[in-house]
Amino acid sequence: MNLYKKQFQLAFMIAISISISLGSCTGSKEKSTEKTTATKEEGHGEEEGHGAEGHSDEIELTEQQMKAVDIQIGKIEEKNLTAVVKASGQLAVPPQNEAKVNLLSGGIIRRISVLEGQKVKKGQILAVIENQDMIRLQQDYLSSKNGFSFVDAEYKRQQQLKAAGAGTGKSFQLAEANYHAESSKIKALERQLQQLGISPSRVSSGKITSEIPVIAPIAGTIGTIAVTTGSFIQPGTSLMDIVDNSKIHADLLVYEKDLFKVQIGQKVSFRLTNQENQQIEGVLNGINKSFEDDTKGVIVHAVITKPLSNLIPGMYVTGLISVGTALSPAVPIDAVVKAEGKEYIFIVEEEEKGGTKEAGHGTHFKKVEVVTGVSELGYINITPLEKLPANTRLVTKGAFYLQSKSSGPSEHSH
Repeated sequence: MNLYKKQFQLAFMIAISISISLGSCTGSKEKSTEKTTATKEEGHGEEEGHGAEGHSDEIELTEQQMKAVDIQIGKIEEKNLTAVVKASGQLAVPPQNEAKVNLLSGGIIRRISVLEGQKVKKGQILAVIENQDMIRLQQDYLSSKNGFSFVDAEYKRQQQLKAAGAGTGKSFQLAEANYHAESSKIKALERQLQQLGISPSRVSSGKITSEIPVIAPIAGTIGTIAVTTGSFIQPGTSLMDIVDNSKIHADLLVYEKDLFKVQIGQKVSFRLTNQENQQIEGVLNGINKSFEDDTKGVIVHAVITKPLSNLIPGMYVTGLISVGTALSPAVPIDAVVKAEGKEYIFIVEEEEKGGTKEAGHGTHFKKVEVVTGVSELGYINITPLEKLPANTRLVTKGAFYLQSKSSGPSEHSH
């Protein structure tokens, strides 16, 4: 019995030893496997990390891609952004190029022949007014015209009698006074009819009318129409206004500290503040000699060299008056992008190499680091850190898209 117990204990101990040995082996294999896997994953991660850090300074885009993101290409310009006086103001037209259409006499609007924004010529009929008092005026003119024939005949008869020594001086003087009085009256009535747009010759032929045409005093574009058909208009009321923008100019406010720099004949570059910074050019042609209210500023007038059709009096503008000739390279502000504390532009690489784009290939762009300076009117001075060939073309709009594409992960294979 004791021998059986000892044999059982020995067998039990051997079984436990074998179990421990097998468990130890399995654990080592698992640890080895985990270590190997971790090493592989780490290595793969390093490869991926290396790929993510890799940036490309050269980018290729197809024509379709460029159109999709609206990439625009231009040249580096020479602009004066330092020797300038900055001034703001509004567009305006000379007094002789703006008119208010008023009435000398009241009446009812029977017809309006134009629309707001319509171009009209000087003398064109804008509207028709009806006033019954005009019939009385034409009647007075006809009566004076018909009665003048008797006064004229009497005056001539008295002249003949006086020449023959048969008449009296008093009768001649009376006939002469009546003649001049009636003649002046007829001329005055004719002038009134002409001012109202009624032809005296038509009235003389018996064509009496109660309608008064409203005539355009100048050529231009119809502005606001303040009346409607059927409304009664008092004398002196403005029906509408006409503006001729062909002589539009800019009134800029220059402060006292800059007045000594400004002279007639200097060039001005304008930016339309609320019109997507549209650029226009002009020349100073007048400087006021009095301050505007309490601003300590003087209004200067600049004629626009090539007026655009969309320019309207009252538009806000910002102008740079060139008071020197310091030109430096400048590009649109949208052409410069920032990355990692540096500033870049994207140039067209084909232009740099002087080559031609092959069929089936896109446009190649190269990122070039620059140092920026003064920025005015949507442009900024740049100094490239590498020499660029003459007539280098660059991206003026859409550079941000190229920057995001260049800073993305590079492609790699496993």
